[in-house]
Amino acid sequence: MAWTWDPAKAAANLAKHGVTFELAITVFLDPCHLSEPDPHPDGDRWQTIGRAGFATLFVVHTLTEPDLEYGRIISARRATGPERKRYEQALHA
Repeated sequence: MAWTWDPAKAAANLAKHGVTFELAITVFLDPCHLSEPDPHPDGDRWQTIGRAGFATLFVVHTLTEPDLEYGRIISARRATGPERKRYEQALHA
């Protein structure tokens, strides 16, 4: 899958959260990543939690329809404690 993003949004995300979108897309290489629909009212978004290097990240993104060949990163940050716990519980389930 190919990933795209808005360069200005990527710069703002790096300044706010210290996470690059280049790093964020590596969560999808984690075979144990968790993805679920995002309840945000602005459309068809997804939330994914996964490992990127030594960090567990929380990534918000969209997927194109119908082929799902492209995705767009919306935001990325380090996962919170409860998010990391949910990810780790899924690993041991």
